[in-house]
Amino acid sequence: SRPSRSGTSTGRSRTLTGLVTAAAATAGLLLTGLAPGAQAADNPYERGPAPTNTSIEASRGSYAVSQTSVSSLVVSGFGGGTIYYPTSTADGTFGAVVISPGFTAYESSIAWLGPRLASQGFVVFTIDTNTTLDQPDSRGRQLLAALDYLTQRSSVRTRVDATRLGVMGHSMGGGGSLEAAKSRPSLKAAIPLTGWNTDKTWPELRTPTLVVGADGDTVAPVATHSEPFYESLPGSLDKAYLELRGASHFTPNTSNTTIAKYSISWLKRFIDNDSRYEQFLCPLPRPSLTIAEYRGNCPHTA
Repeated sequence: SRPSRSGTSTGRSRTLTGLVTAAAATAGLLLTGLAPGAQAADNPYERGPAPTNTSIEASRGSYAVSQTSVSSLVVSGFGGGTIYYPTSTADGTFGAVVISPGFTAYESSIAWLGPRLASQGFVVFTIDTNTTLDQPDSRGRQLLAALDYLTQRSSVRTRVDATRLGVMGHSMGGGGSLEAAKSRPSLKAAIPLTGWNTDKTWPELRTPTLVVGADGDTVAPVATHSEPFYESLPGSLDKAYLELRGASHFTPNTSNTTIAKYSISWLKRFIDNDSRYEQFLCPLPRPSLTIAEYRGNCPHTA
């Protein structure tokens, strides 16, 4: 017998419902598939999983790290060093940072930062200087020479995004990081660690700068170094001042979770433009067992 009109209508309704459901499911799958790509398109420089306090305080991040030594005999303008880099190339290129030791010190004094920062998704070059007695202006030039070597001649140059670079340094190396940022405004981040410099004012800097001082520093006291460095930076610049509690001038020479946590956050925020790390910088961190004081301008604009 022929189906009734109502049966035909019901069949058509079921068929239509099925098609709509299938279409919705397909659309959902498409949207799900596009979501990561859309996020990546918003910021193609994001590297690694979403950060947590635990992840940025850990001794190692999510990337396996390899390293290669660079002899002073094959470079010019600085004293060689060690490059630490994420082993995998699956995520493309990475931002990079060069780190200088302080007065009378060698690369070994800041070596702990190499694998710690690289495992979070950076290429890191810890360097020796031409002599252990080099002054901040010389160390600034050496930081830039090392960046140029890293991006142009090194064995890992294809892993580095030459447009996303930063500098760090301890003591005179910290003063050198300010000199480097002054000379090369295109740098994305600078972090002087208990920095020393006879020049106390830096109104010309255009590089987002995190100044790290120590409350017990008698070599470069914060009152005559880190604080005036920070206060002299332009008010419009993304900047911060972190004063470590219970710390000395030489605290940056050994593994330190507070230094690592805020250095990682600063480098991620400004070298990678990764706003996922803004949460650790703004609102401003409050004084704690390891932080004597923290100043800065929020929210960040870069």
